[in-house]
Formats: sequence, structure tokens, C-alpha cells
Amino acid sequence: MDLKSVLKELNFLSNPTKKNLEGMARFGIRPKTKMLCISMPNLRKLAKKIGKDHNLALKLWDLEIHEARILAGLIEDEGEIDSSQLEDWVGGFDSWDICDQACMNLLYKSRLAVKKISQWAKNEKEYVRRTAFSLIAVLAAKNKEMEDKDFVRFFPLIKKYSIDDRNFVKKAVNWAIRQIGKRNKHLNKEAVKLSNEIKRMDTKSARWISSNALIELTDKKILKRIK
Repeated sequence: MDLKSVLKELNFLSNPTKKNLEGMARFGIRPKTKMLCISMPNLRKLAKKIGKDHNLALKLWDLEIHEARILAGLIEDEGEIDSSQLEDWVGGFDSWDICDQACMNLLYKSRLAVKKISQWAKNEKEYVRRTAFSLIAVLAAKNKEMEDKDFVRFFPLIKKYSIDDRNFVKKAVNWAIRQIGKRNKHLNKEAVKLSNEIKRMDTKSARWISSNALIELTDKKILKRIK
């Protein structure tokens, strides 16, 4: 499909009513880019219809339309991404959903993106920093090749930024801990230990992150599943 055809599909699927926009805002989705209010199932169907297309993904991203950018992440070929594109896209994230969708659909497959986790965590922009920890969470859930030690290496980074009290950062840090701790029995014990260390840091965000993580990591159903 070409850009004109995809735009026609996006406009057909769009439904940016006041009610829909307000509903998304209640979930913290308030991007600076234009919103079409298209559901993820519909975007996924369209992405499947298009297939992988690097050049089209770049064009969709440049439209500065929220759903077009999510679609760009769905159809992008991770093998075609270079460092400049990664910095451009991640630096342009303006809501938690586009950040997390990019991590779940694309970034976790890119070795280049994984290598940038530490760099993105140090970035002061809220959604860039969120990307680092959302990506860790997705890797813990989806990457079957990484070893326990690979995740333990992220612990100093997780601990350091657990004091960031911005909502979309602390939730991503919490998500990273929980996903690592649900990977297997050994990492569960390590994640519980990390959570207790974070709890002793005694800041509002650290207390919330650790307490919330410990509830899930010590849940009997979780422990039974990973055993």
C-alpha cells in the first residue's frame, strides 16, 4: 500500500469525537500530535494488511498523527532502523501508549534499541526515560534468549531512577521490576530483594514502586506459576 491508500484507511477508521478524546484523556493519553481515535485492533488489522514497509513507516511517522505513528511502529522492519531514526522516534514520543506500543511491537526486537536503554534512562524527558524501563519490561516478558544476569544488570538503573516521581516514569519502573520478577523463580527472589532495597530509599515514588511490586511478586498464584 502507498501513503495515500493508508491515509484513506486511517480516515475511514477515525472517530475523534469529543467523547472519545475525553475518554483517552482520562487514561492519560494527551499527545501533542493529532488524534484520530482508532482502536488498536483496527490498527493491527491495517498493519497486517500493509506488511513490513520501512519507507512507508518513515512517511507515516512524519505525518505527526498519533495513530499513524503507532502504525509506523507496527509495520517498521527492525532490521532497517538506524541510530538516528531511533533517537528521532523515541525523542518524539508524547504519550505513554505510543511509547509502550513501540516497545511491544518493535523496539524489543532491535539490538540497537536494547543497547540504548541506559542512555534513554539518563535522559530527562519523561517519555524517553519511560521508554528505557518499558523496554526492560517487554524484554522480560518476550525475549526468551536473555539470561538472568542480563536482567540483573538493569537493577542499578532501576534503583537509581525509582526516585523519579513523574507518573509515567515510576509506573514503567514498577512494570520493569514486576516483569523481571515474574520471569522465573531466581529472578523473582532477586526482584523482591531489589524492591526491599528501593523501599528503604524512603521517597514517595520509591515507596509506591516497591510496595506495588511486592504485592504482585509475593502473590501465591504468581509464585506457583513460576515454580
